[in-house]
Amino acid sequence: MLADRLARYGRALCYDDLPSAVVQEVKRRILDSLACAFGAWNAPPCKIARDLARTVPLPGGATLWGTVHRTLPDLATFANGALVRYLDFNDTYLSKEPAHPSDNIAAVLAAGEVAHASGARVIQAVALAYEIHCRLCDAAALRPRGWDHVTYGSLSSALGVAKVMKLSESQTEQAVNLAGVANVALRQTRIGDLSMWKACAFSNAARNGLFAALLAQRGMTGPAPIFEGEKGFMKLVSGPFTLPQLGGERSDAQEPAPFKILDTYIKHFPVEYHAQTAVEAALALRQTLLAAEGEQAIAQLKDVEIGSYDVAIEIIGRDQEKWRPATRETADHSFPYCVAVALCDGRVTLHSFSTRRLQDQALHRLMQRIRVVERPEFVGCYPGSMPTRITAQTGSGQSYVAQVDLPSGHPAHPLTDQEVEEKFRRLAARRLTRPQMDRLINRIWKLERERDIAALMPLLATGKG
Repeated sequence: MLADRLARYGRALCYDDLPSAVVQEVKRRILDSLACAFGAWNAPPCKIARDLARTVPLPGGATLWGTVHRTLPDLATFANGALVRYLDFNDTYLSKEPAHPSDNIAAVLAAGEVAHASGARVIQAVALAYEIHCRLCDAAALRPRGWDHVTYGSLSSALGVAKVMKLSESQTEQAVNLAGVANVALRQTRIGDLSMWKACAFSNAARNGLFAALLAQRGMTGPAPIFEGEKGFMKLVSGPFTLPQLGGERSDAQEPAPFKILDTYIKHFPVEYHAQTAVEAALALRQTLLAAEGEQAIAQLKDVEIGSYDVAIEIIGRDQEKWRPATRETADHSFPYCVAVALCDGRVTLHSFSTRRLQDQALHRLMQRIRVVERPEFVGCYPGSMPTRITAQTGSGQSYVAQVDLPSGHPAHPLTDQEVEEKFRRLAARRLTRPQMDRLINRIWKLERERDIAALMPLLATGKG
């Protein structure tokens, strides 16, 4: 049974099983996630989650990042996870089901802090959560069935938490059973005009995965077989699937299977991942337009065509709300908005999604001249590549084209460690001093040496709320 296999794998995985490249990627993902969290500090859903968690003090509990307040680990997971997710700037994995596997990190760190886990054990647990999450995304798409990708997150977070808390194999299996039976999320989260819940959907799944592990630790059992049962996960949610070798596993004389964290993508721009190539293409096109026709070229554009592929169009280029986004949540999931703001401003930053920018009428007029079409030559490219071709016709009647196939941050075009550091400094600068950032960066790069992950939490305190 799959739950038993996942429990055995999670229990057996050791730090020494992890290649040095995997260890480094875990540290990069933690630093990148903290960057996103500090950048999202004042976001409304994050403040709501943090305010709720503050109502429950718990000495010896898990820290709300940026504060010295400790609370129940599940509440900390929800609040900290919302911070990681809100900007849509954390890492991504694209497969049959797309996902943001760094959404598991808040649960692992909360549980690790309470358990006084070592840095090495935290690294193991994060790598495990990534492995399970991405393999499930490879196995079966949930989106066509009406379920949200965060459904897999309760399972992967439960396994990551079980690892960091040293649950037994039988306890880990029960954590999977409990996480799987009660946490199926509706895809409506990502349809039409997006709400604050977009930032919280996975943090809620991770919170529930952690809660399942805590229950299992105390002896709670869950229904089995959770995947293969008559009314189980495969029958009602995902459809039948099998998982291949998991990271580090060997089959006969074959080399160990690679770990999936190596196939995940760090974002260069704060937009939905399918829009990353669109932003890069729009920025390149803007340079060409200005060089050829001057500053007036953007305002005088007659028609802009975004050529893409089916999955991207379904997620960020189909609903009418994408042409009139009223919220940041909708705008960063909008082909027309992301391309329009890149063409107009020559950059896409957090400020590109401010309330004032969202209401700019010149930007709205440009969006109405943007079309999204499926390009037949792009059929079958995804997920190996994510091509976007933008064709713009100017007032002079000239046409200009820019195409990008793989964005910066893709495994084939990764950000450097220095670029990840720069992203952290840029997003955390309003919350942390330079010496604080220096100390935190240094400790994360040496995370495997930490005896107790709880020692890192005071380094996150800002003293600013």
